[in-house]
Amino acid sequence: MSTKTSHHPRLAVVAETKTMGNPACQMVGTMIALALTAIQGLAQSVYSPYTFITIAGKAGITGSTDGTNSAARLYVPSGVAADTNGNVFVADAGNNTIRKVTPVGANWVVTTLAGRAGISGDADGTNSAALYNSPYAVAVDSADNLYVADWLNYTIRKVTPVGTNWVVTTLAGKAGVRGSADGTNSAARFDGPEGLAVDSAGNLYVADSATIRKMTPVGTNWAVTTLAGRTGNTGSADGTNGAARFNSPAGVAVDSAGNLYVADTGNGMIRKVTPMGTNWVVRTLAGPGLPGSLDGTGSAAGFFSPFSVAVDSAGNLYVADFRDDTIRKGFPAGSVPAPILRPPSLSAGRLGFGISGLPGLAVKIESSGDLSSWQLAGTSILEGGTNYFVSPIQPQGARFYRVQVR
Repeated sequence: MSTKTSHHPRLAVVAETKTMGNPACQMVGTMIALALTAIQGLAQSVYSPYTFITIAGKAGITGSTDGTNSAARLYVPSGVAADTNGNVFVADAGNNTIRKVTPVGANWVVTTLAGRAGISGDADGTNSAALYNSPYAVAVDSADNLYVADWLNYTIRKVTPVGTNWVVTTLAGKAGVRGSADGTNSAARFDGPEGLAVDSAGNLYVADSATIRKMTPVGTNWAVTTLAGRTGNTGSADGTNGAARFNSPAGVAVDSAGNLYVADTGNGMIRKVTPMGTNWVVRTLAGPGLPGSLDGTGSAAGFFSPFSVAVDSAGNLYVADFRDDTIRKGFPAGSVPAPILRPPSLSAGRLGFGISGLPGLAVKIESSGDLSSWQLAGTSILEGGTNYFVSPIQPQGARFYRVQVR
């Protein structure tokens, strides 16, 4: 057997020629497989499947009881954030409370920090003296202060740890008054804040109806400005500042470079909002493919109702698609670890080859007889281990194949 490998920066070409004494090669002669590889110098991450367990609450049973593990009860927990110590904070929208889930050995203890179950209101105060009205999102900064998007109060609240107590104050917006006005503190208006994120400088970002807003701390005040979108004007247009359009964005995340990622729920899209000088440029990263869990790249991907988004230090995105009951992962285009082709072999008398790669990775397989004209041989969503592909196009003589991420 002889093997040849190209030095193309994007494609590795592997040619395998076996003796005609091999039954497989008596049928097809030579098979050449082309597989996408990562750009030279780009580190490839090692992927491990995630195991999910329930740490608090009991499926199908609502309530407000504090307690340990499944003895605790929650009611429509809508937002979650974690601090550097591993504590988890929950915006428990149905209970109008903010909860803390603390790891204690192998257990998780749920306590209520602020608000009162079953009672809605807008009062600032300490612990249960403070009241909320459907708190939808929560974020935590490096000093362990919490920030809450209080949806039906149209306000952004802060929850500050003071000893063993938690003091709630309203930073911006006015309870019971909807609007879209930029301004400082209570002069600003919100139309329905659902998503919230905080960056390393302490700036807050809010997904508010059809807009993305920024809250900047200025001394003891908070200045609210609209970065992108326009209240009352829904749509899906990419663009700069107010020329961009959103449709009920419910989730927002910020990376270390200050880029924002938005779960644009009504459009079934994931958007990126990039600071450029004093402007903010919106572009679509994924969607709007057909509604549902359609894996793919860019507009080929489909979401049902992407409700929340998070970004890790490598730039990978994680999306909660709530109407599809799935958690999705998005990779930057150039960093997807390449699928690996396995040596050709016979299966039920037909020639095929194995493809391995990230579980859930969407690939397309193309075939050519001359390396210039390619036709689609098949598509696949990779599962764990090696996925065996048998081409429906049975080659006559030499045949070329390539596998690409789609």
